[in-house]
Amino acid sequence: MASAPPIQHRNRRTALFAALGALAMLGLGFAAVPLYRIFCQVTGFGGTTQRASLAEAGQVKVGGTMISVRFDGNIDPALPWRFEPSQLTQEMAIGTRKLAFYHAENLSNRPVTGIASFNVQPELAGLYFKKIHCFCFNEQTLGPGQKVEMPVQYYVDPAILSDPETARIKQITLSYTFHPSVDQSAAGKAPAKTLDPVTAAR
Repeated sequence: MASAPPIQHRNRRTALFAALGALAMLGLGFAAVPLYRIFCQVTGFGGTTQRASLAEAGQVKVGGTMISVRFDGNIDPALPWRFEPSQLTQEMAIGTRKLAFYHAENLSNRPVTGIASFNVQPELAGLYFKKIHCFCFNEQTLGPGQKVEMPVQYYVDPAILSDPETARIKQITLSYTFHPSVDQSAAGKAPAKTLDPVTAAR
């Protein structure tokens, strides 16, 4: 059998490289989302808050510098809930552990699972805003008409005072937006339980 002309070999090779390139770009696209999320969590980029353990929080030295935290709550129009902060602001000494609450209510006649996205403003403060307990770490399922108090325990790292770009911040806004979860399978299970605020504060 006669071999294919050189031009056909080149065309096939070009098509193969193009297909491989497209697959590689697709794989990078899927990998970009978790990599970007990890980057934001490590650096505080985009106002992404940090996560801390109780052990880490217990080692933080409380100073005399005060800061105000303002709370904001929003709802995706596709989620049939009411969601709002139970307090507008909290005044605190930097390094102090504080407990705040949000109120959520399912306005529909069916169980619905939601999940929260969050950030802080100014964005540069994200690196120093540490959350110990938060309803935003997991999906939340509310039964028909169910009302719950959702706690978040947090502190502001004293290192914020050593950063020239954040040292003069007097107020941080913690903002949450609840969205409907893509996976609603948990909606058929028992409604979410409110975290005991006494336990959360320990």
